[in-house]
Amino acid sequence: MSNIVDDFNEYRSKMNDKILADNNKIVKRIFNLDTNAFSKGALDVKTKELLGLIASTVLRCDDCIKYHLESCYNENVTKEEVMETLSIGTLIGGTIVIPHLRKAYEYWEALDEKNESQ
Repeated sequence: MSNIVDDFNEYRSKMNDKILADNNKIVKRIFNLDTNAFSKGALDVKTKELLGLIASTVLRCDDCIKYHLESCYNENVTKEEVMETLSIGTLIGGTIVIPHLRKAYEYWEALDEKNESQ
């Protein structure tokens, strides 16, 4: 199951490298803005990642959900905190979000599995 984590990260990294290699100033600024927005500020990184997870859930972006789940995992967010966050995203987004909730749950399990095997 942890293969979904490796597959996602490898694809994301490969495509980000290709996109950034085109040297498009607007795209580079958007990537930079995203990086800076999730850096520690008045809110800590954990809180910002949980907010990103809620927004990604409501917007039904599976790639964004995976990205924020992994960032949350790296910030030592607990499964309970993630599930509570995803429950709020599902409440706000409605039942159409449930398929994304399933994928998020699966990805969190894969992160756990990958961590345990290391």
